[in-house]
Amino acid sequence: MINLLIVDDEKIIRRGLQSVIERQFPNVFNYRFAENGQEALELLRQEPADIMFTDIRMPIMDGIELLEQLQDHPVKPEVVLLSGYNDFAYAQKGIRYAVKDYLVKPVRREELSTVLEQLIRDIRMREEQADKAVEDASVFAAELVTLHLTQIDASDAMTPKKLNHADLSWLNAGYTLGVLTQRGGGSQAGSTDVASFRKQIVELIQPHMNEWMLTRDGKGGTIMLARDPVMFYQLAQRWRLSAHESQLRIAISDSVQGIKQIRQAYGQAKQTLKYGILLPELDVLDYTSISERNERHDVSVEVIGRILNLLGMGRGDEIKQLLDQILDVRIVSCCEIGYLERISQLLNEELFDKLFRIYGYKVLDQLSTHAYVGHIGNFDRFEDYHKAVRQLLDSLDRFIRDRREQVPTVQNTMQKVIAYLQAHYADDLNMAVVSNYFSLNYSYFSQAFQEYTGESFSNYVRRLRLDKAKELLVNSDLKVYEISEQVGFENVKHFARIFKDTEGVTALEFRSQQRLFKTLS
Repeated sequence: MINLLIVDDEKIIRRGLQSVIERQFPNVFNYRFAENGQEALELLRQEPADIMFTDIRMPIMDGIELLEQLQDHPVKPEVVLLSGYNDFAYAQKGIRYAVKDYLVKPVRREELSTVLEQLIRDIRMREEQADKAVEDASVFAAELVTLHLTQIDASDAMTPKKLNHADLSWLNAGYTLGVLTQRGGGSQAGSTDVASFRKQIVELIQPHMNEWMLTRDGKGGTIMLARDPVMFYQLAQRWRLSAHESQLRIAISDSVQGIKQIRQAYGQAKQTLKYGILLPELDVLDYTSISERNERHDVSVEVIGRILNLLGMGRGDEIKQLLDQILDVRIVSCCEIGYLERISQLLNEELFDKLFRIYGYKVLDQLSTHAYVGHIGNFDRFEDYHKAVRQLLDSLDRFIRDRREQVPTVQNTMQKVIAYLQAHYADDLNMAVVSNYFSLNYSYFSQAFQEYTGESFSNYVRRLRLDKAKELLVNSDLKVYEISEQVGFENVKHFARIFKDTEGVTALEFRSQQRLFKTLS
């Protein structure tokens, strides 16, 4: 609201002006009153006013003297003089003090409204310009920090002049960098949610604008610089009290000084953030405490190899014991995060990747979660990661066991299919007819046939028919169209095109060539 100070020695005029203004401009002004210039100065020292209506003739200190005293005041209000007809000469003196307007008593409602409307417009315009200037400065500062964080050499961008212009000189006194993330509550969404997240952060810490800044890390992440690290803990507490569906997790660096240390601080915070999987109960993770974890353990590649060998053997309990040995929470919880990262890397390389190389696309359904399980950063809790790996191993164990049990049956069935095709190659064959003949699911038949023969059903039948056609071309005098019909092609043109594309010569050229070879031999 706009602060309005009314200065007049007559109470009836003060209250009368307030009554008229309230009817014309409800809920726009906060009102204060003074009986003379001296009282008005005291009120203005306590709190500035946006607009001041002041009478000229008042006891103790009149309006003109009040204006003179205000010239040294740090924040001056917009002044409207109230004068009688005989005070015009005094009113002229007010021009020297940049008086906005003057109104003659008794004040007319229309004139009062006109003056106030203009003053309100002027004040709103200045507020917008000030807000934009603050916003532009804030954006400039944020972009400058992001630039320094993401570019290898940003020394030209961070000159002392630009730092001062961006109001970033406070970084020289020391600051802490925090990486801010959300967990749960559907927070892993697109840029609209990121913008909303940053807006929520700003709303929670708005009263401390001179103590912090929010910006980006150039990778879609949100970072915050704060003079006092306590601000991060206060922010986390306010987030909890705001009853957000998601959890706010903050990883903070050591205290550093100067913009040149921002990359070091960012690296510390990012490394600290990884420990969230081991410390899910903490909203704020501090690099100082995390850096004390120096204990290391070797990851046994042999144990992972034993798990690979046991898959499909029906020995799930042994697999579980080996996995519990690798992901022993007592060891993981006291080691640096690199230990768990190494385990995840070896499970990917020595187990999941090897299975894919062995079984190819056939194991894709089971490994569809491979990319998710393959990175510990996708999990809020170590227990969730352990459980996901266990479930994936159970799925792979069932898949491989089923495959081994099916192999003899599949081989026997496919042998019968090949014998059937050898005998009926000239018939009107397609995969639907043959799979129905053997009472097999169409998709299963297609996959099993490809695995057994190394080629698709249609390619196999076409090759079989061409082989029979070549035999007839060499060992009979049948015409080409007769051979085409006998081996099962739908017409001679189709046969001729397929033959030429496959063999590189026409059927007649092939016959002549093969018979010539026979003669020469």
